[in-house]
Amino acid sequence: MNDLRVQAVDDDASIRDWKYVRNLIVSGDVLSLDEVRARTGRNHMEVAYLGDVLIGCTAVRPPAKDNGTTATVIARVLPEHRHRGIGTQLYERALGQARALDPQVSETVVLASHPDGLRFAEQHGFVELERYLLREGDTMPWIVLRLS
Repeated sequence: MNDLRVQAVDDDASIRDWKYVRNLIVSGDVLSLDEVRARTGRNHMEVAYLGDVLIGCTAVRPPAKDNGTTATVIARVLPEHRHRGIGTQLYERALGQARALDPQVSETVVLASHPDGLRFAEQHGFVELERYLLREGDTMPWIVLRLS
């Protein structure tokens, strides 16, 4: 994939692009621009393009500063660009960024309504750890998976 271009989320255009991919894939928990902007201060976030076409995004949540031991790695690819190895490239890039933070463990989270994401995580060595609802009244659980 020599046309693959990945860049940090560091300006309004990249924030909008990251938000678009994330909200399309995680449609049950839509984030506002302000919520995405706030996440850029806590997490390492990137957007991915093939040429000039937006195809995906990543997020790496570092271990918590108060003795946290877990880094969370998330790679998302728009449906029309899946099954071409892009997700694996993005995931490996994000996992490398997480490993540089020296966590004891790496995890990912997938919304249960996203079976492609769950399959992808399991194929890359993640094992389900728990399920939880983000808010009272939610019906679709998030699945936490740990890299084994």
